[in-house]
Formats: sequence, structure tokens, C-alpha cells
Amino acid sequence: MPATLPQAVPQSWAPPTSEMLSRIEASLPALPPAEQRVAQVLLADARSFACEPITTLAQRAQVSKPTVVRFCRSVGYAGLADFKRKLAGAVNEGVPFVHRAVDEGDSTQGLVVKVIDNAVAAMLKYRNDASGHAFEQALALLAAAGSQGKRIEFYGVGNSGIVAQDAQHKFFRLGVHSAAVSDGHVQVMSATMLGAGDVVVVISNSGRSRDLIDAADIARRKGAAVIVVTASGSPLAHLALTHHQVLLAADHPEDFDRYSPMVSRLLHLTIIDILTTGVALRLGPALRPKLQEIKRNLRAKRYMPN
Repeated sequence: MPATLPQAVPQSWAPPTSEMLSRIEASLPALPPAEQRVAQVLLADARSFACEPITTLAQRAQVSKPTVVRFCRSVGYAGLADFKRKLAGAVNEGVPFVHRAVDEGDSTQGLVVKVIDNAVAAMLKYRNDASGHAFEQALALLAAAGSQGKRIEFYGVGNSGIVAQDAQHKFFRLGVHSAAVSDGHVQVMSATMLGAGDVVVVISNSGRSRDLIDAADIARRKGAAVIVVTASGSPLAHLALTHHQVLLAADHPEDFDRYSPMVSRLLHLTIIDILTTGVALRLGPALRPKLQEIKRNLRAKRYMPN
């Protein structure tokens, strides 16, 4: 029987913050002290910043007027006028269905800065928000399954299916029985064949895929441990918490209804890297000669210049 979707998102969910402000907050340490003061005035009251004249902004930050302009350019804008125009539309910023951190008419250099700052801001936020306890639970389950010869499977659809393939590629080198499944029907069949000691890692950007929710529920009922990588507050996260499964929350400001997964994909890949590294460490030194041999054998596949 398919899992029942919750009718409402839990109240703990909050709408994403402005990506423009998130990028600026993340770039604070890289700015000169005077420009940091301008940034702090902005972050304290962005609405006023968009309306006040440069003289008032300079006075509030205790800097010169040219410093205010330099700050705007340091964070990727042509000047104060351009910065204020973009700030005024920060709530609905970005180019729909392209990227939420860029604007129409951005220069190539501005595009580079904004896309990279967007990723950096999300990574720094995740570093501060990630639950060490949840990772500890996930690593214990995965390491136990790997050392006991149990199955570790990764489920994802669409872009998350590609992340699942990356996870399987990393885990099979650890000598564990791993598989990546991105077809909804095969996920149901594979989940049905799982048992106690097996582990399923379900990866979803939106947390709303019925295929993944159904497969996760089947795996749970068959006795397998389920680790969910998705946004907190989503139906899949709600299902995981309801049944005391492991939730590795990957929260980000990227609207999955408007944009292709970019930052969310990077966060999911980072989570997989953390899990792979942690499991490799827990499997112990006996694993390392095998990894060394793999690297040695791969050298024969590479062109080596004379």
C-alpha cells in the first residue's frame, strides 16, 4: 500500500531567505573592515538600505560615500544604483527556471561571482546547520551493513538519481554490496527484497516524490534501515521522523518548482562524500590496501606522457 502523504507541511518549515542577502552574509569575512560595516547595516535592515540615500548609508556605517559604492561592486554589482535596484526585488530575485542568484543583464564576471557565492553561502550554512547526531546514526548503520555483507542501496529520481549513482560508485569501491536505483518500479521491487540489516539511502531534493516515499515505506516495513537525504519539513522528511528513521536534512533556498537543482545537488553530493569518508574510516585500515590496489590498477588505464 502506498505511503500516505501528510496533508500539510509541519509548522517548523520556514520560507527560504533572500539569496542575495545570504551571499553577502557569507562574503563578510572576505570584505575589508569598512565594507563589512556597510554590509552589517544592510543585513540589519535591507528594506531601509534600498530606500535611503548614500549619505545616510555612509553615516550609519561610519564610512565614506565611496566605500558604500566599493562595497556594492565587491559583492558583484555595477554600483549603488544597480545594487539598490536588485535589492528591491530580492524577494523574487533571480531569473526564473535558470538560476535564483543571477539577474538579467549580469556581466560574465558578475555571473561567475554570483553562482560561486551562491554555492559557497549554501555550503557554509549547511556546515553550521548539519546534525552531527544524525550523521553518527547514519554512519553506524552503513558501517554495520558494510562489515556484515548486507545490502546498501541508493534511491533517487531525476537529478537525485544521478546523485544516487555517484553514491553507488563511491561505496562499491569500499567492498560493500551497493546498488543505485532510479526507476520507480525497480525501486519498489528492490525495496521488497530487503531485510533486517540492509540499508536504503533515499535522496530527494523536493522530498515529495511519490515513488521515493512509497519505496522508503516498503523498505521500512521489510525491516531495512532507511536514511533520508532531503529538505526538512517535506513529506519524505516527515515520514522519516514519524517512523524514527534517520533524516539528513539538506536545507537550501533553491525553489525546486522554479529552478533546476544546483546548490541542492552540491549539498547532496557533499553529504554522500561525508558518508563515504566516514564509512571508510569505520571499516578500518584493512580496507586501505584494497583501495591502493584499485588506484594502482587504474594507472594502466591512463595515458602517461614520456
